Amino acid sequence: MKSVLIIRCGALGDLVYATSVIDALKREYGEDTQIDFVCTPASGTLFKNDPRVRHIFPLKHKKIPLFLSSQKKSIIQYSKKSPYDLLINFESGKQFQSLVKAIVATKKIGEFFDATHPPKEIKHAVELTKYIFKNIVSKENYENSFPKIVGTAPLVAIQKYKLLDKYIIISPSNSHQKKNRLNYRAWENTSWISLIHELSKKTQVVIIGSKNEDKFFNKLKPYPKNVIDLVGKTSLSDLIGVIDGATALIATDTGTAHIASALNTEVFALIGPTPAQVTGPYQTPFNNVHIISANLPCSPCYKTPIMKSCKENLCMKNISTTMVLDTISSANVL
Repeated sequence: MKSVLIIRCGALGDLVYATSVIDALKREYGEDTQIDFVCTPASGTLFKNDPRVRHIFPLKHKKIPLFLSSQKKSIIQYSKKSPYDLLINFESGKQFQSLVKAIVATKKIGEFFDATHPPKEIKHAVELTKYIFKNIVSKENYENSFPKIVGTAPLVAIQKYKLLDKYIIISPSNSHQKKNRLNYRAWENTSWISLIHELSKKTQVVIIGSKNEDKFFNKLKPYPKNVIDLVGKTSLSDLIGVIDGATALIATDTGTAHIASALNTEVFALIGPTPAQVTGPYQTPFNNVHIISANLPCSPCYKTPIMKSCKENLCMKNISTTMVLDTISSANVL
């Protein structure tokens, strides 16, 4: 029986990408393969109901030096008592170097251990993540590895939150919402309001979002009668179940869109400055991903001088409610 430690301490979407390795390892080395993760405390709750993952090591402060970090020390001590057969490091930051060097494992792959770099044609973050473990699994297991997550059973979540058998989720916020600057990934509030009202005439609409975002969501209220407000009311496991049971999810470039694509829930992603082919919801043979974009000639421009000089956020503003409704209508999900 093999034991594997995987390190991925990014945002929720980054951890969803990394789940592509789990089933590949299980198929390659056996279902009894023991898989542990090092991740942030918040994103680590992604695995609360996942029987494929044995243990989570939370790492809250990634930049604290090894000798000052009790969490890093506990990971190392655990590996000394029960050495791992394999360490897979999906992190490239130098703040992880001392940690991955100190962890006891028979084999280590990833940044700081491999000199190979992915071919230029590999662009999407999921494909870049997968490339790291390409040489330790068979070609078949590699090609059939996709992000997959496990949460509360959909029927349980639907009953718990008193949802109808058919509903569409709208996830209007994103991780940049709380920052005191222009949120380049955001869609217009007036557009969200219009979309919510139009969709609620045809199906039940469920609004999701994080806690402590009242300032943003209050701008979208009052909601129509056929809307269920679950903002800040679910655990991550329950949220996964709610998304899993949905007909579709509509969002910007954010973690919930990646969750939906990993659950094979049809996802409509409103994309502007970010490169959809790199960080957008991942397309697999088993899901449907619709990228809705204004396709301006200056897009994508994320983290470039072009984006910083744009004060109107035109690539998101130019996505009309009609464009979104037409795309949803043509997909026959209503």
